[in-house]
Amino acid sequence: MCGIVGAIAQREVAAILLEGLRRLEYRGYDSAGMAVLNSDGELDRLRTTGKVAELARAMDRHPLDGVAGIAHTRWATHGRPTESNAHPHICRNKVAVVHNGIIENHETLRVEQKMAGFQFTSETDSEVIAHQIYHHLDQGDNLLEAVQHACQELEGAYALGVVSTSEPGRLVAARRGSPLVIGIGIGEYFIASDVAALLPVTQRFVFLHDGDIADLTGHGMVIYNERGEAVERPETRSELSADAVERGKYRHYMLKEIYEQPRAIADTLEGRIYQGRVLEAAFGVGAGEVLDKVQGVHIIACGTSFHAGLIGRYWMESLAGIPCSVEVASEFRYRRPVVRNSSLIVTISQSGETADTLAGLQEAKRLGFGQSLAICNVPESSLTRESDLVLMTRAGPEIGVASTKAFTTQLVALMLLTIVLGRRFSLSEETERQLVQQLLHLPREIEDVLQLDDKIRQLSERFADKQHALFLGRGAQYPVALEGALKLKEISYIHAEAYPAGELKHGPLALVDAAMPVVAVAPNNELLEKLKSNLQEVNARGGEMLVFADQHAGMASDDTSIVLPVAPTDDCVAPIVFTVPLQLLAYHVAVLKGTDVDQPRNLAKSVTVE
Repeated sequence: MCGIVGAIAQREVAAILLEGLRRLEYRGYDSAGMAVLNSDGELDRLRTTGKVAELARAMDRHPLDGVAGIAHTRWATHGRPTESNAHPHICRNKVAVVHNGIIENHETLRVEQKMAGFQFTSETDSEVIAHQIYHHLDQGDNLLEAVQHACQELEGAYALGVVSTSEPGRLVAARRGSPLVIGIGIGEYFIASDVAALLPVTQRFVFLHDGDIADLTGHGMVIYNERGEAVERPETRSELSADAVERGKYRHYMLKEIYEQPRAIADTLEGRIYQGRVLEAAFGVGAGEVLDKVQGVHIIACGTSFHAGLIGRYWMESLAGIPCSVEVASEFRYRRPVVRNSSLIVTISQSGETADTLAGLQEAKRLGFGQSLAICNVPESSLTRESDLVLMTRAGPEIGVASTKAFTTQLVALMLLTIVLGRRFSLSEETERQLVQQLLHLPREIEDVLQLDDKIRQLSERFADKQHALFLGRGAQYPVALEGALKLKEISYIHAEAYPAGELKHGPLALVDAAMPVVAVAPNNELLEKLKSNLQEVNARGGEMLVFADQHAGMASDDTSIVLPVAPTDDCVAPIVFTVPLQLLAYHVAVLKGTDVDQPRNLAKSVTVE
């Protein structure tokens, strides 16, 4: 959840660290802080509650100067969002630590440390790390050894950045279960939770593996694995530019990312289709042999990615003729699932670091479910490294907490998977060619939907005074309704629920009145007439409706309902197309409500803790 950035350089690092925090603010924004080793070799620290801008103002009043330092933007887990709970945490003015993750044995360590005379100034689990490292320094360890020994005593997940007055020319980083990347400069090194934080200073990166500890000095870098052995990790060069994570002309990142969807979808398809067929090599080396053995699919995901999986299930079973189940990762990992041989475990995650999804994959492998495939947006993430096959979504950086382009590119990836599996079951070559053509037309169809933006903005005014909303869909559009409701509640704080339209009579109809707007998606398919009947039930009870309908659906606005025509689209890819107007609706309602669109309260982009 939280964002870490650190640096050891031959120049002042405070401005670099601050810019890194700005780029990581989507990971946490309850509080922020920075500590540097100043010219006197002492730790100088600033911490503030609120967003990074508050820390920047504090630094204007009290500049921080030093060539080594660490910084942090926090999403609160243990302890309230207060200045005393903000990172970095310092022990006896000698060691400073920033931490992302959860230390599960922090209470035991806290008791032991209090007995040893350590004083606590925060409510966080992270402070025990600083004390534990200090303890080993006090026993005669150098900084690297102290971190190594402390990590052996920590239970849970962490990414760490550590500096000490005992060795001002050293920065030590460690990871287990939480992401951490090293940026390489000329005679200088940086650490961060995300590549995006370091793009202004380098495009050369090394991704730490689980259990790695990195020793960084002005003279070089040495990485040790969890057994304490020096290891080499491959260096990669990012193709992202520093301005790839800038808002540009857009008011919010979310709006920018909504408008980037045609390009993101095109990029996800690029190089994966040849002469009307999907290339199996796009799924990785040996993909054909793995896919030949698959007798069923088990999708594990969280949040928006879970909704993508639900749509994928419709496609897998209706198009490919292959059994498919979908589970919320946090439930799967604890429920003792029955092992199904020859299943393909498909994990879906924008970041590739979602703690529950990673744990679900590990549990599935432990139980012997079968081979695994990750659908992910971040190369070198933990999920991609732990999976047998990988299909990258190529959505590019997604900064807004409410996922948009990551979702639609996940759907494109799931359709590609449906096709390559389906050709082994009930999908004909002719149907595959039709599906491929539908995918290739998608970027243009999304651009057509984006032309409705101004009309949707005007319609959003009907939600300005609402507290509740109901979303309806049938078939594969039901998960689209789920995603639309999630977007609205995430960023506008309107309570929203989604139901299959056929379930109205089984309870939700009791909620319908003039104060409960109903939003429906109506593609022109075999369920259209049934959906129309469901909407008549809403109309008869005085419900106010907003329907996004295919232009050929034969629906028109009346006194109680507004129908916004959407350009005709093929039924199979309609869930992708009809997702976009719901994204725009949520965005414009949130703007009217005056909420923080990109960083909604209580939420973080990457859920890297349980």
